[in-house]
Amino acid sequence: MNDSETLRCLPPPLSRRGQGMLMGHIYADVELLNSWTRKRVSVRALVDTGTTDLCITPDVARELGFDLDEVSQKSVTLADGREVTVPRALGVRVYFQDRDHGTDALVMGNECLLGAIPLEGMDLIIDPKNQKLMGRYPDGPRSKVTYFRVTSAD
Repeated sequence: MNDSETLRCLPPPLSRRGQGMLMGHIYADVELLNSWTRKRVSVRALVDTGTTDLCITPDVARELGFDLDEVSQKSVTLADGREVTVPRALGVRVYFQDRDHGTDALVMGNECLLGAIPLEGMDLIIDPKNQKLMGRYPDGPRSKVTYFRVTSAD
């Protein structure tokens, strides 16, 4: 996909929920690092729990030093059901407050999106009352382990 085929991601309209409270969009100021070139870019990303991955715009990918003709490709399914192939930038680290997460970034759209995988990786939650992104625990991120077996070393 080239720049002329850039997908336009339109946010859903504002809606009223609960006690007449107007629900909007939550954005987070994050820093992105290309782990290979060490180039950094600060962006304002839409927090999107319906998106799986980190998504960055072609301009941000180039600022990070990625050559969009040289990166790998990944097939993705869009919200409207269409399947498209987009560039995938490997080795991107996302920083938010005292947390960070290493991931790949899909290069698409006209807005950076912070999806479920980086949110989980940084142990972040959305505070709907205050309309902000925050850490689940105030003393730092924690990882979940769902299976653990102790073996003795006799």
